[in-house]
Amino acid sequence: MNQGKSVYSKGIIIAVFSEVLFGLSFIFIRMCVNDVSVFTLLSWRTIVAFFAMTICAVLGIIKIDLKGKNLKPLLLLSFFQPVLYFIMETLGVQRTTAAESGVLLACIPIITMLFSAVFLRDKPTKLQIACMVVTVAGAVMIGMGGELTTSSSFLGYLFLLVAMCSESAYAITSQNIKGFNSAEKTYAMIVSGAVVFTGCALVEHAMNGTVVEFLTLPLHNSGFLVCILYLSLGCNLIAFLCANYSISIIGATKRAAFASIASVTSVLGGVFYLGETFTKTQIIATVLVLAGVYGVNRFGKNGEEA
Repeated sequence: MNQGKSVYSKGIIIAVFSEVLFGLSFIFIRMCVNDVSVFTLLSWRTIVAFFAMTICAVLGIIKIDLKGKNLKPLLLLSFFQPVLYFIMETLGVQRTTAAESGVLLACIPIITMLFSAVFLRDKPTKLQIACMVVTVAGAVMIGMGGELTTSSSFLGYLFLLVAMCSESAYAITSQNIKGFNSAEKTYAMIVSGAVVFTGCALVEHAMNGTVVEFLTLPLHNSGFLVCILYLSLGCNLIAFLCANYSISIIGATKRAAFASIASVTSVLGGVFYLGETFTKTQIIATVLVLAGVYGVNRFGKNGEEA
């Protein structure tokens, strides 16, 4: 029993750690997103992550053994995240306001909870549902940033909805896949992202006649290099590795509740690193997020502690 609780606690700590890493990524994305295209950024972050993880596998730091295994489940996992999610998120964010996209994407935990109940028969308790609503409410308040301006872009909303469903599908697929460890799942995601996003980036730069600039970008742009090193190693490699591991321990629903931690981290990062203000609304929202996350992971079946 104590060993089971220890493993569960480890899963929670790793889930929190992964979301902190994801939250800090917004700072680095802001630093370089205006200088390069989306596919350029996605391509380089997955390429660097691919080489880093391959080296770790060769040195025996992580264990990856895909020989003789059916790779179709990994392809499905990789399709949902990062390929479909990042493309749909990008298209949606481009067509909607920052507040709209923040509010909609903050609702991912709710969709994940619904998907888990339908596809995994993992039905949440009433207390868990209530706490999840509290968590999402806090994340929505953060996403609004004080006001909600609308774009009335049906296509943008549709892209964001697909992105939300894709992220939720990734979570339940990761939980449901058997026979692969967290490193193998993460490696498949990185490889798929590198192939798809680099292909898109090469086409984009070929049309603009800037392929050489694309291939040498980190060499002559130190700021971009710093961003890429964090986004690739901190997010694509470490954070997703932790995400896949934590899902296997605590499940997709409880792991989804921690997604709002990333919103809180991004706000705090903006306050301490970018000099942004920390409003009373954001303070209240942060309290709601933390209280909701605690509740979702505390109350299991029949309202008992999980």
